[in-house]
Amino acid sequence: MASITKIKAITISLILNLSFALPATALAQQQCDSASTGGCHDKAKSLQLKLIAIFSILIASMIGVCLPLFSRRIPALMPDRDLFVVVKAFASGVILATGYMHVLPDSFNALMSNCLPVNPWKKFPFTTFVAMLSAILTLMTDSFAMSYYKKHGINRKGGGVDGEKEKNGERGLGCVENGGLHVGHCDELNEGSNDKGFNVLEIGIVVHSVVIGVSMGASSNQCTIRPLIAALCFHQLFEGMGLGGCILQAEYGMKTKAILVLFFSTTTPFGIVLGIGLSNVYSDRSPTALIVVGLLNASSAGLLNYMALVDLLAADFMGPKLQGSMRLQACSYIAVLLGAGGMSVMAKWA
Repeated sequence: MASITKIKAITISLILNLSFALPATALAQQQCDSASTGGCHDKAKSLQLKLIAIFSILIASMIGVCLPLFSRRIPALMPDRDLFVVVKAFASGVILATGYMHVLPDSFNALMSNCLPVNPWKKFPFTTFVAMLSAILTLMTDSFAMSYYKKHGINRKGGGVDGEKEKNGERGLGCVENGGLHVGHCDELNEGSNDKGFNVLEIGIVVHSVVIGVSMGASSNQCTIRPLIAALCFHQLFEGMGLGGCILQAEYGMKTKAILVLFFSTTTPFGIVLGIGLSNVYSDRSPTALIVVGLLNASSAGLLNYMALVDLLAADFMGPKLQGSMRLQACSYIAVLLGAGGMSVMAKWA
């Protein structure tokens, strides 16, 4: 009898535990579902924003890369104008704040979610770790790419039209403020190595453009996608202007120039399409979705911060134009703060 009574007691205890555990599990699952569907997470609206992003970024990229082709006829579009420098500084602030204030927090929220197990996701700061690695890998890509085509006999002193311009004290078109590419990229291309130079030059552009595009495409958080659209349009516009200046300097035929323009313009939209496809592989309510989107956003944040600080701000503020004018430098810093401040304030609502 004692053993039967003991078994009954254990059975009752198990039933009671299950009766409390099941509602708790259901509540946790309901919270995970509401976290992935409510508020900023709306898959249908996010898809609409992604489609808008594809066309907006494509148009901004094409305008940027084609603008140097018209700048010879329209002096106001030349990249050495003070207004251009200030606008570019404002755009750099927008890109920087998007990485820090919008994309990075979204990664923290995803990877620190209660839907994920404590170990390892709450035991290690994956967001900052991945963002750091992303920035370092971007630097490595740029560095090795530059070393590669320097090693293969590229003449730094340049040749052709822009080589002659520099001998006469002029700067080559597209290399004045470099539009987001490293200073001197254009000057290191000569007639015998243009093909190899441009192939390597676009490696870095393709890598970070595709990764950021995939990050946007995989996300269902419309509050993150909105500011990313603005940031990427600005980035593609100014990086496109730098690359367009280099393309203009190279003595390519129209067919080759058109291929390079198309290639640059479609990399980020292609990444977004890949991300949309990736997001259909898993359920947007699953822990897998949180992990994938969280890691991609962390990588994207690292890339955005690197591009804003290294490719744009450092290249310009340490360059001869801003170093030679304290007034222009002060105006540019104000523009950076306005751009970053505006996007930071938007983080309260977006």
